Amino acid sequence: MANPQSVQNNQPEPQEAPGSEPCTTAGKQALHRSILGSALGNAVEWFDYGVYGYLTIYMATNFFGSVEGDGGLGVTLTLATLALSFLVRPLGGLILGPLGDKVGRQKVMVLTVTLMTLATGCIGLLPTLDTVGLLAPVLLLICRLVQGFSAGGEYGGAAVYMAESAPDRRRGFFGSFLEFGTTVGFILAAIVCTSLIAVVGDQGMEDGWWRVPFLLTIPLGLTALWIRTRLIEAPVFSEAAKHAEVTKTPLRHVLKHNWRQLLVLAGFVVLLNVAFYLILGYMPTYLSGQLGHSTAQGNWMLVAIMALMLVAIPPVGALSDRVGRKPLLMAAAAGYALLSVPSIMLLGSSSLLLQFLGLGVLGLLLVVLVASVSSTLPALFPTAVRYTGFAIAYNFSTAFFAGPSQTIANQLIETTGNQLVPGWYMAIAGVIGLVSVYCMRETAQATLRGEEQPGLPESVGLPKLRFVELNRKDAEIRRESF
Repeated sequence: MANPQSVQNNQPEPQEAPGSEPCTTAGKQALHRSILGSALGNAVEWFDYGVYGYLTIYMATNFFGSVEGDGGLGVTLTLATLALSFLVRPLGGLILGPLGDKVGRQKVMVLTVTLMTLATGCIGLLPTLDTVGLLAPVLLLICRLVQGFSAGGEYGGAAVYMAESAPDRRRGFFGSFLEFGTTVGFILAAIVCTSLIAVVGDQGMEDGWWRVPFLLTIPLGLTALWIRTRLIEAPVFSEAAKHAEVTKTPLRHVLKHNWRQLLVLAGFVVLLNVAFYLILGYMPTYLSGQLGHSTAQGNWMLVAIMALMLVAIPPVGALSDRVGRKPLLMAAAAGYALLSVPSIMLLGSSSLLLQFLGLGVLGLLLVVLVASVSSTLPALFPTAVRYTGFAIAYNFSTAFFAGPSQTIANQLIETTGNQLVPGWYMAIAGVIGLVSVYCMRETAQATLRGEEQPGLPESVGLPKLRFVELNRKDAEIRRESF
C-alpha cells in the first residue's frame, strides 16, 4: 500500500482475529452495539427522506405555492429541491470518505448523524412562502443541501463499519440490518405521516401539521448520536491502522488502482437507488397525484409492503451468506428488467388486489437487493480505500442517475402523459445492474482484511456456489494465522 501512515487507535487490543465469530460476552455486546448504531443512524436518514416523499404535496403548497391546475409544477419543484440535495452528496463523499479512511469510520459516523439531525429538525421550523416569500424555498434548499452533504458519508460509513465489524461467515445476515433500519425509517415515516393526514386532514397538514414529522427527527437523531459515541472502531480498520495498511492519499489511490470497482459499484447503485427511490419515495406521490388513488389507501398499502419487506430482509441476508451474493443480485436485476413495466401497469388497475400485487412484486425484488447490498458493496474495495471508494462511487451514481429519478419520472409523465414511465425507468436500471453484478467478484464469506481486494478474481462472471466455499476456507486459514 502506497504512502502508509500510522493511525492512532485507543481501542482495546482485539482478542480474536477480525472477522471471527465473537465468543465472549464483551465481543457479542460490541457486535450488537455496532449493528444498532449503524442501523439506527441510517433509519434517521431515511425517515427524513420518507417524510419528504409523503409530504411532497404539502411542501409544494407551503414552499412553492402549488395550486390545483398548475400542471404539477409545484410538486416538480419540490422534488427538484430533493434532487439538488443529491448533487451535494458527491462533495460529501469526496470529503467524508477519505476522512473515514484516515481517522476511522466511527468518528465520521458521529459527524454525519449530527448534521443530518440538525438539518432535518430545522426544516420543521422553517417559515413558509406566505410568511417570508422566496426566502422560504431558499432556506428549504439550504437545509436539504446540508442533508445531502451528510448523506454523502452516512450510508457508506455505516455500511463499511458494519461490514468490517461483522463475522465473515455471517456478514450478509448482520449487514442486512442496515437496510432493516432503512426500512424501519420509511415505515415510521409512512405511519406518522399517514396517521397525521387521517387525523387532521389535508387542510390541517397544509396549515402546519406537516412540521411534526420533521421535528420528530430530533429525538431519534439524538438517540442514534448517543449510541454512536459509545462504539469502538471497526476491528478490520483497527488492524489495518496498527499494521500501517492505510494511506495518506486514499482518493488518489482509489482512482489510480480501483477505478474498475468504482464503475462496477456505480452501475449497481443505478439499479439499487432508482428502484429504492421510485418505490419507497415516489410511490405515494405517483399513486395519488398521477393515478388518482386515495392518498391514505396508497400510503397504507405501501406500509403493508414495507412491513413484509422488514420481515424478509434478515432471512434473505442470511441466504446470501450460504449461496452467495451474486445469484440473488442477478436474479433481482433480471426481475426488474423484465417485470417493472407489468408491475406498474397493475398499479393503474381499479382492483386493490392487483395494485397490491404490482407493488408486492417490486417490493420483493427490492428486498433481494437491499438485503445483500450492505455486505456486497464494501467488499469491492481493500480496507485502506474502502470508505473512499464506496462513498465516491455510491454518491456520484446516486446524484446523477438515481437521485433525480423521482423528478424526472414525474415530469416525463406530465410531459408525455405516459403513466408507465416509472416502469421503463426501473427496467433500464435493471439491465445496467445486471451487467454490474456480472462484473463483480463473489465475496460471500470472504475476509475483508489485508491490502488486496476481497474475493477470487476468477469469480467474476456467472455465479458458482464453489466460490463461497473457497472464500470460507481462505478466511479460516488467515484467521488461524492471526
